[in-house]
Amino acid sequence: MKHIFNKGQDPTKPTLLLLHGTGGNELDLLPLAGRIDEEASVLSVRGNVLENGMPRFFRRLAEGVFDIEDLIFRTKELNEFLDVAAEKYGFDRDNIIAIGYSNGANIAASLLFHYQNALKGAILHHPMVPRKGIELPDLSGKHVFIAAGTNDPICSPMESAELQSLLENANAKVELHWENRGHQLTMQEVEAAADWYRHFWNQSEKR
Repeated sequence: MKHIFNKGQDPTKPTLLLLHGTGGNELDLLPLAGRIDEEASVLSVRGNVLENGMPRFFRRLAEGVFDIEDLIFRTKELNEFLDVAAEKYGFDRDNIIAIGYSNGANIAASLLFHYQNALKGAILHHPMVPRKGIELPDLSGKHVFIAAGTNDPICSPMESAELQSLLENANAKVELHWENRGHQLTMQEVEAAADWYRHFWNQSEKR
């Protein structure tokens, strides 16, 4: 998978896995990583699927309708890529925090839904529920931040609340942050995510 890896100053910090939205690329979310943790290593990945020339992480059949077979395949592909990247770049495979927006948030959520040890945690900006009606792995010890918009035309407030509930029922600790906005990625939610991350990291340090 096309990607960028920037080695951080502090190897004990989580590696930040950046996952862009539809039509984005591996450069899009780099500024976010600096706001979340400027000392952490960063692995920013480009989706392997093209939709009308726009990179995505998995195919969809229509707006909001996922190609589940492709989602499962691409989630496995990304999980295996993380194994390879951790070995290649020498970062801790068990200490990855995903930061995803829209389609990137959906593939990050799919990693949590399908692989118990894929991620230590995730910051999900405007995610949807990746799959319905499946049993999630035990996500005890996983921390997730969800940023959602009360007027999001793509991801309804009900969808955001459902994702929170599904993750919490799988024993993840979830914070759901609301902005009175649409589907756009706002600076306010990025700052809220940074505050959440700092709290998460301080708690990890104490343990």
